[in-house]
Amino acid sequence: MQLFRLIPIVLALSLAGCQTATDGLSTSAAPADVTGSAAGAIAGDMAGRFAEQAGSTATPIKLHKDTSEFSVALEAALKGWGFAIVTDDKSASAKDAPQPVELAYSIATVDGQVLARLSTDTMELGRAYSVSNGVAMPASPLSLMKRN
Repeated sequence: MQLFRLIPIVLALSLAGCQTATDGLSTSAAPADVTGSAAGAIAGDMAGRFAEQAGSTATPIKLHKDTSEFSVALEAALKGWGFAIVTDDKSASAKDAPQPVELAYSIATVDGQVLARLSTDTMELGRAYSVSNGVAMPASPLSLMKRN
């Protein structure tokens, strides 16, 4: 009898992580409280882990630009790893140019930690950071999900 009570819960949990073909990348966002050297450290670490997983820097990255310190630091870190950054559709319109890979990011503060995520159509990276006195240190292993 208890098994029948668990079936709806298991079904709901299994469907909670599903992504359909109509799902797109989430919008990029960074909270105002991740600034300065902490934003730079998180962006640098995540860009390095992204470069390890991407394998090639030949394909340009389309990054939604905003004015947050994290966005500026992420763009600089990706360029430092050799990626070309495209911030508008006009830059990617040349016929012979490779199509850019859209990179979405999010930063959220939860329970005293900063959760960072980078996403493309083919992979998602995430990590938690502890931020203290403007210094950010990884507080979790890197989470990696690859999609086909």
